[in-house]
Amino acid sequence: MDFNKQPLKKKDITVAELYDALTERLGVSLERLNKVSMNRKIVERDIHRPGLALAGFTNLFTYQRVQILGNTESRFLKQFSPEKRREAFANITPYKIPCICITDGNDFDEGLLQMATEARIPVFRTALSTTKFIYIVTDFLDDQFAPYQIFHGSMVDVYGIGMFFTGRSGIGKSEIALDLVERGHRLVADDAVVITRKGESVLMASGTELIQHFMEIRGLGFIDVQAIFGIRAVRYQKRLELIVELMEWDSKAEYDRTGLAPKHTEILGVPVQHIQLPIYPGKNITVIAEVIALNYLLKHYGYDAAQELDKRVLEKIATQTKGGKKKKQAYSISKVKRNPKVSRAIDYFEHDFE
Repeated sequence: MDFNKQPLKKKDITVAELYDALTERLGVSLERLNKVSMNRKIVERDIHRPGLALAGFTNLFTYQRVQILGNTESRFLKQFSPEKRREAFANITPYKIPCICITDGNDFDEGLLQMATEARIPVFRTALSTTKFIYIVTDFLDDQFAPYQIFHGSMVDVYGIGMFFTGRSGIGKSEIALDLVERGHRLVADDAVVITRKGESVLMASGTELIQHFMEIRGLGFIDVQAIFGIRAVRYQKRLELIVELMEWDSKAEYDRTGLAPKHTEILGVPVQHIQLPIYPGKNITVIAEVIALNYLLKHYGYDAAQELDKRVLEKIATQTKGGKKKKQAYSISKVKRNPKVSRAIDYFEHDFE
């Protein structure tokens, strides 16, 4: 699979979409102070506080962003007479500002509101503090303008680890995902998986609005996983932490035997551990997928089985000396496993022979 696709990104959202998201989805009490059209476009995820612009310095005024008037800006305007206040506000109204948000429940002069209305600039007010409101708006805009891409595969939450199964069409990705769901794990998406980069290093996966938790099983057709298995079997989003690529077994190919040098693949500029898993009829991929997730958890909490075995073998080699010098021998776990002189893990079988 080509993971180097160019990222997609929204070009803009309307002020109306921002207002609806804040008031309905995020529960922010946002009061509309004028009734102008809210079809103006927001094209950037960052916000701006126009203190310098109100003072007359507009050379670097980023007017295309959502403008926040907090306590500082409000008190700056209040110190002036009504005429001077309008002169200061006139420094920003000629620009095509998406909207103005007044925080901390500050009052807004009627004369200034009239100027904003004439300039067709939507004005809102909230009782939230400036810091909290900026955090909420920035997080929402960051999500809306985050780069994303759609990939073919199945995304499953296995023991809390987001695993993305990929491979050629028909290799069995959906069947493995279905088996994992039947074993108590949770389906995020099948066939079309939308992967979004949040911030600089977090990848979030979800399904498409149309397909959601429907799944195609060849020979059976489409099934609704949520309707069959219930709400406990699905989730709408999950962080992507592992890529599991399913490959047909090839006896001539070289596969990772130790796990000492894990492979990583970049998706949207973020490196993700990439496991290439050879499969053949009769191989229990579902159990292996569970073990992959559990092994990832062990590594996350500081225990790496491959490194632990590597350490033991090196210590064993170090103890085998001849004439006060170490024996020079190639290190290979597979050779150690085949060595008939290797001692067993326990030196005495007690009478309990279970």
